[in-house]
Amino acid sequence: MKVTVKECLQMELFEKAKVVAAERDLSNIVKDVVVLEGVTSAEAAKVSSYKSKMIMTGFFHVRNNVKEQIEIVKALAGVGCSALVIFHVGVVVREIARTVKDAAELYRLPIIIFEGDEPTAGETANKMLKDFFFGESFNNSLINNTIFHLLNFERYSSFQAAAKAAAVNNDFQMVIVSPDFNPIFSVETRHRVEIEEAVTAHRETGGEQREVQDRVGDTFMDVNGVITYWGPVTIKDDKYYLMLVDNGDRYSSSEITKLAEIIELAMGMWKYTPERDAKAEFIKALRRGNKSLAYTLKSEVGVKGNEIINVFYARIPQDNEFFNDLEREEGLKVFKGVDGDETYGVIIYDSPDSTNSADQLSAARMRCNEIFNSLKGANSEGHIFHVTGLDGIEGAADAFRLIIETWMFAQNLFPLKHVFSKFEMVLTSNCINIQLQGNYVKRNYIELLEPFKELGENKGKQLLETLEIFVLDARMNSMRTSEIMGIHTNTVQYRLKKINDVLGVEVTGNRIVPGLTISLALKRLEKIVR
Repeated sequence: MKVTVKECLQMELFEKAKVVAAERDLSNIVKDVVVLEGVTSAEAAKVSSYKSKMIMTGFFHVRNNVKEQIEIVKALAGVGCSALVIFHVGVVVREIARTVKDAAELYRLPIIIFEGDEPTAGETANKMLKDFFFGESFNNSLINNTIFHLLNFERYSSFQAAAKAAAVNNDFQMVIVSPDFNPIFSVETRHRVEIEEAVTAHRETGGEQREVQDRVGDTFMDVNGVITYWGPVTIKDDKYYLMLVDNGDRYSSSEITKLAEIIELAMGMWKYTPERDAKAEFIKALRRGNKSLAYTLKSEVGVKGNEIINVFYARIPQDNEFFNDLEREEGLKVFKGVDGDETYGVIIYDSPDSTNSADQLSAARMRCNEIFNSLKGANSEGHIFHVTGLDGIEGAADAFRLIIETWMFAQNLFPLKHVFSKFEMVLTSNCINIQLQGNYVKRNYIELLEPFKELGENKGKQLLETLEIFVLDARMNSMRTSEIMGIHTNTVQYRLKKINDVLGVEVTGNRIVPGLTISLALKRLEKIVR
């Protein structure tokens, strides 16, 4: 749960406390409480686990060293502490120096003081943890909802299904990794922090830190501004590591620790045994662009690389038979992963004689394109994005990157399409880059449509809408344009003639189509990103 420094100060515990610096920053989030003594500023600056924590101290070890007090304030603020509470002011530290307060104001770290012998830092921290983090407020939806899903043996068929439901409903992510830090099971509910990225970051830290931790929550790691929580878990007498990510940054470390205990308990009750799925890891590695891991796994999954002829990403109902039909195609193998309503994977050509000659691969790619093209005219639910014709593992990873970066924009840029090839996605990618740059390149394309403004708002809007649908949605077919717009074909032909006159070009000309397509796509994209 999240509480602020201001909310903490409203507790009876802080009745005699005084805010002496950075009062404007009392909205800082407090996710835990730590008693800190004997730590130097240099040591504090290296500990990322102090983020969003209220630090309580008596400054015993620096009672006569104002310079080091200032450095500690700077270090704690630098790692994201929410507030510094100093006890026994007037007894241990005679007073908080003006320079210390000025540093706290500058670095926006609230300083709260208790004067006299009472209370102590330890007593106050224990009381806060009990009242705020382990009391009634602690029994929140995170714990209750997690237990509801993880221990619901009637509703779910496996621990994996129950864990996924718990993570989705409580907005966290989890991954179980082997002692050598290979992912065994993961649930990703957001793409802000990718599992492989977090695992790689933790793997690259020293082994000593991992050995001293006792439970999940004892080790923190900041991955692109998001705190991940790590710790060991035991599954059937074997040791693994569990990582948890709080997507909304709203749970305390105490709650994360409790969450990990519940997950470990549930694994035992489900009699869960981790099983490594090399194919799933291979697909995920390609999807995340982790080419080195994909190369490591390719022999294990029986892939050389050059036989990968297609990667795909689909948001279609689970009862859709398309991928089952695809798997029945002679010579084609489909490696896929399913995550909710998302299906993603690779298509591999496996010739009967295992030669995979250039001619065979070329024919397989053409057949793959035919299969996807056959879906374009169908009334399909959902969307399919695919790239055919790849240069091994490198090309497959790059194709996934193209899909991930463009699929959301592409389906809005081409709202009448259901199947998207590399051509639509490359066009979308180029438009996104031009839009982001916002320089003279974008201006040049936008200015191609300026002549329509001279016709007046209604007439110009009508002709521009017709041109937009004709180029982007109707494959430059006037009959299809009339069907989409619900007007007569002759009306479309008349408007196209007027458009040619306004622009002073033949809009279907080979040299005109590329620039016109991008300018119209940029115009539509601007509506999406506003």
